[in-house]
Amino acid sequence: MNKAITDGLVFMPPAFAEGLDQWSRGDGTPGSDTYQGAADAALVPADADFGGCLELLKTETVQKLRFMGQTPILPGCYLRIRARIKVVSGNLPSVRIAGWAGTAGEAHLTGVTEIGPSVALDTYGEVVEISAIVGTGTRDGVDMPWGRAAIFGHFGLDLTGPVGGVVRIDDIEIEDVTGVFLRDMLGWVDVRDFGAVGDALTDDSAAFEAADTAANGLLVKVPEGTYRLAESVTFENRVAFEGKVVMPDDKILSLTKNFDLPAYIDAFGDEVLAFKKAFQALLNNSDHESLDMGGRRISVHGPIDMQAAVANRTEYAQRRHIRNGQFYVEPSTNWDTEVVTSQASYAPANPLELSNVVNVANIPVGALIEGGGVGREVYVREKNVAQQRITLSAPLYDAAGTQTYTFRRFKYVLDFSGFEKLSKFSMSDIEFQCRGRASGIMLAPAGLIFHVRDCFFTSPLDRGISSPGEGCQGMLIDRCQFLSNETAMRAQDRDSIALNANANDVKLRDNRITQFRHFAVLGGTSSVIIGNHWFQGDDEPEGVRTAGLVLTATHNRATITGNYIDNCSIEWSNEHDHEPEFASEFSFSALNISDNIFQAIGVAPWFRFFVIKPHGAGHFVSGLNMSGNVFRAIQGDIARVEHVDTSFADLNYARMRNITVAGNMFNSVEQGIMNPAVILHEQNTAADTWVVDCAGPLPFGGYAQSVEALVPRSKIKNVANVARHETPYVTTEQGPDRDRVALTFPQAVDGVYAVTVRIDN
Repeated sequence: MNKAITDGLVFMPPAFAEGLDQWSRGDGTPGSDTYQGAADAALVPADADFGGCLELLKTETVQKLRFMGQTPILPGCYLRIRARIKVVSGNLPSVRIAGWAGTAGEAHLTGVTEIGPSVALDTYGEVVEISAIVGTGTRDGVDMPWGRAAIFGHFGLDLTGPVGGVVRIDDIEIEDVTGVFLRDMLGWVDVRDFGAVGDALTDDSAAFEAADTAANGLLVKVPEGTYRLAESVTFENRVAFEGKVVMPDDKILSLTKNFDLPAYIDAFGDEVLAFKKAFQALLNNSDHESLDMGGRRISVHGPIDMQAAVANRTEYAQRRHIRNGQFYVEPSTNWDTEVVTSQASYAPANPLELSNVVNVANIPVGALIEGGGVGREVYVREKNVAQQRITLSAPLYDAAGTQTYTFRRFKYVLDFSGFEKLSKFSMSDIEFQCRGRASGIMLAPAGLIFHVRDCFFTSPLDRGISSPGEGCQGMLIDRCQFLSNETAMRAQDRDSIALNANANDVKLRDNRITQFRHFAVLGGTSSVIIGNHWFQGDDEPEGVRTAGLVLTATHNRATITGNYIDNCSIEWSNEHDHEPEFASEFSFSALNISDNIFQAIGVAPWFRFFVIKPHGAGHFVSGLNMSGNVFRAIQGDIARVEHVDTSFADLNYARMRNITVAGNMFNSVEQGIMNPAVILHEQNTAADTWVVDCAGPLPFGGYAQSVEALVPRSKIKNVANVARHETPYVTTEQGPDRDRVALTFPQAVDGVYAVTVRIDN
């Protein structure tokens, strides 16, 4: 680069022969004395070595010679000032290139070097060449680095040492030597050329911005050094970091043209810090919507507080995405679970609140709550220290009064709980190598659409994904692998859970989940669970199996279709209901379970694939479809596939309605189920009342509430073997368990009838 060529700039001062009124004996500033007509200066027209030149008699201790014209100083441009000199007679002085740094308003720029190396003149008549380089950047070979504040200079030389000597000076030359510094790469600009120092002390923010402005499509190079950026810096051009950057937590480094994690690791050195700063830029710059981790593995020694990394934002609702990398959890006490016990009061009238919480300040937000009457996956959503109050993620089913609760705060690789609300956020192609030391992701307490796809959660200590509030509204989990750290344990001894959600409209699709205590605890409604494979078996003969999928909303509206449900059950409860007894709400209803594969290996005969567990009296099923499923037991039979867990209460079977159980297949299941159930009753002894036992195929041990059809399947004949064609009338809910129907004929008959009976009305 040569500005004299590319921009037509003139750096060269005029020859002395053009007039000494342009040459100052001071700093070269306007009004300073010149050598025009001076007694100690003369023009020599024909020197043997120089041709035309200036002859000076040294009369001052430091005798200055400066061109009074303003030589421009441009960012990234380097000038070499060169002079040839010889001593004619008298005392032998020393000589150096010198200048005067000017800034805006023709003011003097102080604090910069304005002299070059000094050379002693020790031989009469010997021509000595002296030179010095001036520029904005601190570069090797630059004698006078003036920084970005300098905009011009008055250049010449100084004679120092004893007075009385006579010297002759050839015309002074100033040339652009920027190419010397850029000769190896013409496609970049160097931040040092714009005043960056890289000493970890000087604020290089302005130099970085200036270099980026000058780059104009070229690469910006940050050479070795430690560059302190006291302000936020945005690069509109690509940047290559050889040196490192340090900056305050609240300042943002935006790399708009090479926005990816490897670039930030190059900039900051520390991987975790680089990830935080990249995430900070992701949420503070509209030029990029996703952060590519570049396939990098980040070793983490403690939870990453995602909101603390973006301290200027507590809410965010524009689409942002992180992809393509791995988090690798290293050993550290930072992963230890915080455990706090505290007394608190609960009133069902305020279902999402614990009041009078002792020592509430020490209870961490996001902690799991355990205690009497507390359902699964209830978290501290927020706390109010002044009012001694905790907001819960879900109500408690039987905790009225005061008791001591246990609060467990698991530690997550990525913890978003510091945000008040986070929406439209997604992650893909990331592996969380939790290594049995940490949990995976904790969501924000509020937000819409948190999407995780094609990710691996490998060996989480406690949880894969946790929602401490309603940041899971509309959450999508697609094609992810949740690989348990508790594979070797018995199913009933496991504690880890792949994920939970409290809000509605969750989509779990095409995931694979291995040997957790539960795959998912879903507290909301309208979920879609499709195409997943979750299995929770162990090697214990006739082993206990836990619930894989736990649904805690009664009017559920979930669709569970096309899944492979292996060695576990679906459990439907209302444990997140502060008034668990049935009142006037919808009871257990609107659940669709279709076209799934259910399989169990080596389980006890009493194992069931589908369990309803009411936590209060009076509930019933008023909307359920179970169709097209395949149920299979291996290494032993099971008695049935469905069950009502009466640990807290039984169902009200008299109010059952709108239940369809049809088209299912049962292998190694002693008793299949149907509703409506077609019972083939064979009456061998003539009787006017036939009692048809419907107990086997009717689901849940329900009542035989209604008969849809009666079809004779043989000749219906009296004792005289005469065919009778009267239609019997039906009496339902007969017998002590109300699971029989009576067919009453006008006279005693025998034969075979197909009775279509239902447990609902």
